[in-house]
Amino acid sequence: MPQDPFHQARQKDGILKCPFQGEDIPMLLRHADVRAAAKDWQTFSSDAPFRVPIPSEEEMRTMRQLPIEVNPPQHAEYRKIVEPFFKRAKQPDTIAKVHKLTSELLHLALSKNSIEVVSQLALPIQSHALTYLLNVPESEAEIYIDWGIHVFSGKGTSLEDYLSSALDRAASQPSDDFFSALTQAQFQGRPLTRQEMMGFANLTFAGGRDTIIHSISSIIHHLAKHPHHLEALRSDPKGIILAGEEFFRAFTPLTHIGRICPAATQLQGHHIPADGRISLGWAAANFDPEVFPSPEKIQLDRKPNPHVSFGFGTHLCLGAAHARLIIRTLLEVLASQVSSIKIIQDRPHLEHNPSYQRENGFDHLEASFLNT
Repeated sequence: MPQDPFHQARQKDGILKCPFQGEDIPMLLRHADVRAAAKDWQTFSSDAPFRVPIPSEEEMRTMRQLPIEVNPPQHAEYRKIVEPFFKRAKQPDTIAKVHKLTSELLHLALSKNSIEVVSQLALPIQSHALTYLLNVPESEAEIYIDWGIHVFSGKGTSLEDYLSSALDRAASQPSDDFFSALTQAQFQGRPLTRQEMMGFANLTFAGGRDTIIHSISSIIHHLAKHPHHLEALRSDPKGIILAGEEFFRAFTPLTHIGRICPAATQLQGHHIPADGRISLGWAAANFDPEVFPSPEKIQLDRKPNPHVSFGFGTHLCLGAAHARLIIRTLLEVLASQVSSIKIIQDRPHLEHNPSYQRENGFDHLEASFLNT
């Protein structure tokens, strides 16, 4: 079962100071506090290039990510530009493509003695599914797979070179893909700058990559260790949607995210200086026993399930429908094609901080899949 490294601190005063890059950042741990801060963008601002992620990313990219690193009302205007592509996850043809992709990859896994789940299943699913979302040729997925789990290298040069080339191509030969939409978009009556286009594209590729990959590996590992849950999904396919939400809660793929205080702020007895950061602890909030009874127990039929794995408030994750489609489809195909999963070797991905250590997905997961 998933562990909650924030239990004691949440019970004590609801805040955990975490050192990152020479800065002690207070992490909010309680569900109500996290949701309240996520909605209060005037006090806890996202208008801070490179500093919304924790650790901050000045050394990993050269542009502000959009729309995540701006506040309302600009945030809503920026968001509308790319929303049509993220809504593609609800279209029948996209759903069918993701189902076909997942079925084929699991069929291949079933034909082998074992596979390495992270690189041979999770990464290909994420990469190919992204091409459906962006309406680019599926062959582009091979480039994305070559990057590995993490797209940033040095200052993200491989990713930035790819995005720049894609935008150049879209400007000279426009089509109906994501990059062409950026080159043709208007913001407040003017075309987007190249930096703005890059900001949208950078977030699209970086924001939903390791999160989806960690979700897939965590779920497969859990179903291998708890075969009765796989049997439950097979017996009641209608429960797959609730089960997906519970997996998102229990295996929160993004531990936390930052906000900046434009003015000095008192936060539950902690002084935050002007331009100081706080952290919204999504993973900690998802284990708050005041909201989730027996939070360390995975209950596939948990309802209600107001988890914050996709954020809360204005900055609710653009890719939530896409992530839900991938995980729902994975569970459907596992339930219909796979009778059991055996873990051969695993190496959890560990987040190390002087204040906490959290398992989040797997760096390596070798598994064997058996037919139904």
